Amino acid sequence: MSDPETISACERRETPAVSATPSPKSRLRFDRHELAGAFGDLGTDLPLIAAMILTADLNATGVLLMFGALQILTGLAYRMPMPVQPLKAMAALVITQKLSGATLYGGGFAIGVMMLVLTASGLLGWLARAIPVAVVRGVQFGLGLQLALLAGRDFVSKGGVPGYALAAVAFVLVILLWGHRRWPAALAVVGLGLAYAAVFDLNWPAFVGGVGLQFPQPRLPAWSDVWTGLLVLALPQLPLSLGNSLFATERLAKDLFPDRAPSVRKLGFTYSLMNLVAPLFGGVPVCHGSGGMAGHYGFGARTGGSVIIYGGCFVVAGLLFSGSFDQLVHLFPKSILGVLLFFEGLALLRHVRDAGLSRSDWFVTFVVGLMAFTLPNGYVVGLVTGWALHAVMKKHELLRDA
Repeated sequence: MSDPETISACERRETPAVSATPSPKSRLRFDRHELAGAFGDLGTDLPLIAAMILTADLNATGVLLMFGALQILTGLAYRMPMPVQPLKAMAALVITQKLSGATLYGGGFAIGVMMLVLTASGLLGWLARAIPVAVVRGVQFGLGLQLALLAGRDFVSKGGVPGYALAAVAFVLVILLWGHRRWPAALAVVGLGLAYAAVFDLNWPAFVGGVGLQFPQPRLPAWSDVWTGLLVLALPQLPLSLGNSLFATERLAKDLFPDRAPSVRKLGFTYSLMNLVAPLFGGVPVCHGSGGMAGHYGFGARTGGSVIIYGGCFVVAGLLFSGSFDQLVHLFPKSILGVLLFFEGLALLRHVRDAGLSRSDWFVTFVVGLMAFTLPNGYVVGLVTGWALHAVMKKHELLRDA
């Protein structure tokens, strides 16, 4: 069986064939590698979206359609695998505290306003320069660990013996096909999951009965909902958004696409605009994310084509299949989602490993990552603690050098 170094070597050998970085003016690609990369973030997005719809009684048409439309617009704007993800902290609070859809939409609008102010004022750029790279890498490290643990605890382990068997087959497929030019790994894994669901799980009469063209209903969040959403959702979400959605995403984009990586200012503007528009049409709050980019890239995507394909699937689901959403939620086996999620986390951890940090920076990264991984509000605690720790270590190094 291949070890991680062998996998990396295989990936490097295939790089000229499948991962040559396009120029900024190049056309979007829609080949099998973009198609495979399109599903690299499915393990993160689908469970959160499904849980929010069911918990907060959201209109599935608006949620799916807006989520897909924002993916397509982002793919066109960035022309690289820059996917859109649900805001994780907000999703977790809505699910665990059973908050209303009105509060969720208000929170999304509130964080859109907050991010617009931070970006337009220049404060976001100052924070990006002031927060050390080691701290940002620590956020990536903690998120990678969380995704890998979540894959095993909440997905693979829930399927019983058939789930473990299905996950094992999917895992072997990913290892054997990693970096393969003709048969991308994610396509094989997604195909396996669809085939299994179609044969064993899907209630075809109920599924077909719910098919029909539907459209979202525009709505304007009430100011009371925006205020409540600001306090209970937007403020707890902000540190994670700064650390992962913006700073870590900018850093990963520089790693993967050094000649055309977007600025944190551009990321901040698209983040804010998405959340100012999405609530008006029933869409959940969203962000960019380093985990999503790592997942798309890790499974073969190199242009915005993968994000457009991914978004197109959600648009079709929202327009035609939102009435059968309960069936769609169970269409894809959790164990397969778990395997995709595990490799998304592994891709993030690999990029942290290859970051070329010094020994002292690695210590800061490790501390921040463990805090983000283990503590309540760990991303907030890790971000502040890591920033302070880096400053103290730098001061002592300067004193010693003097």
